[in-house]
Amino acid sequence: MVASVTTEPESSTRRSMATELTIGDPALAARLARGMDASEKRLRAVAAEARDPGVADVAGHLLGSGGKRLRPLLALLGAEFGERDPSAAVTAAALAELVHVASLYHDDVMDQARTRRGVPSANARWGNSTAVLAGNWLLSKAAQLSSELGPEAIRLQSDATHRLVMGQVRELIGPSGDDDPLSHYFAVVAGKSAALIAMALQLGAVRTGAPERVVEALAEYGEHLGIAFQVADDILDITSSSEVSGKEQGKDLAIGVASLPVLLALAAERPEADELRTLLNAATAAPEGAGLPRAVALLDRCGALSEARAVMHARLLRARTALNGLPHGPATRALHALCDFVAHRDH
Repeated sequence: MVASVTTEPESSTRRSMATELTIGDPALAARLARGMDASEKRLRAVAAEARDPGVADVAGHLLGSGGKRLRPLLALLGAEFGERDPSAAVTAAALAELVHVASLYHDDVMDQARTRRGVPSANARWGNSTAVLAGNWLLSKAAQLSSELGPEAIRLQSDATHRLVMGQVRELIGPSGDDDPLSHYFAVVAGKSAALIAMALQLGAVRTGAPERVVEALAEYGEHLGIAFQVADDILDITSSSEVSGKEQGKDLAIGVASLPVLLALAAERPEADELRTLLNAATAAPEGAGLPRAVALLDRCGALSEARAVMHARLLRARTALNGLPHGPATRALHALCDFVAHRDH
């Protein structure tokens, strides 16, 4: 058995992903734990750099609420494939988390979310304008960190941020009349989720001088892992309680957002499609949570949840296949273990 994956609620304690995986290599586990601790200190230091106490309070809101810290962990794992000391990737790990957290501030405004990571969202606590500016401030700090790491880090960070913003714009505008809704969905997810996960792995690998072919394999792995991770999130939005996910259950359904299970149900024009479409169209006008149990039942009955899980597992298989281009060793086994973690997220 390569890894043992816990299934405890993500919001129950502040822990890193490094402690949620048993990798089977004590030396690697110790390096990851040290790296995660060091990147956490760097994140706290960044939040403290705000001269205005109010900015520091808002910008540090989600940084201080924990989370899985998947992207810092991936940066540190990417660093394992180079020739230099993996500790050189600590700043890269902090950079990856800053960009991710900035995107959460923006996403919560777009989704009108009230909670994130088990605490009130920044927009619910301070308002939309403040939340957006806090996200922008974090992106500016990420750019400063990338400038410390050199031209290649600047390129990776700027490319990923561009893809992130384009993903958010595509999500906000929605598919045009000629767009296939499923193709549009995957374009959004590639920008909002996969780009940041691939960036984290590449940043870590570049920092320690990994060969180009390894950096490319890590990028491909990250693209597929990121899409699988988002599909798992879509399933969790429908099936898991707020205590498990750290977010409001059914938030996407409640505001009429068509996540992958919904898109699959509608695309196949199953018998349940018309009623499901009616529930989605009425979502913004209905009382909070109205129609959610019925929508969940319809998605389960028509097989859309099972089909979404099949999509997730297919992406995880493609991620694992990309790992064939990496040298065998504990870091590669850890990346396989992360695929196991994603596969278990919706249980």
